[in-house]
Amino acid sequence: MTDLELSRRFYQELFGFELVRELKVPDQPSDRLLQVDAPLGLSAVYLRKDSFVLELLHFDREGNPTARKRAINEPGLTHISFSVEDVHDVAARASQLGGTVLEDTDVGAAIFVRDPDGQLIELLPMAYRTSL
Repeated sequence: MTDLELSRRFYQELFGFELVRELKVPDQPSDRLLQVDAPLGLSAVYLRKDSFVLELLHFDREGNPTARKRAINEPGLTHISFSVEDVHDVAARASQLGGTVLEDTDVGAAIFVRDPDGQLIELLPMAYRTSL
C-alpha cells in the first residue's frame, strides 16, 4: 500500500471491514520470511469481515518495485471478489474513497473496480454469494 490510511478507509467504509490491529513489523525475522532486504519500514493493518482477514502492508522505504498491471489470466492471485447488496452503488462509492471504477467491465450484474493501489476487485451481487 502506498497510503495505508487511505487503503484502510477504503476497505472499512466500502465493505464494512473492522480494524483488528495495527503494528510496526520488526525487520528481523520478517526480512527473511518476506524475502525483502532490510530495512523494511513495514507497517501492517489487519482488517476483518466475518471470518475473512485482510492484511494491508506498507513498506516505507526506498527501493520498492513499482506497481504493475496484471492480466486476469496470469497464474496466481489476480483479483478478489466481494458480493455486495448494490453493485453500482458500491462502485460509485469506490471512486469516492480513492478507488477506480473500470466502466468498460460493467456487465450489469457485475463490475470491476481497483482499490487505491490498483488491486483489482470484482463486485458481484449478493445473489451470486447465496447461490454458491
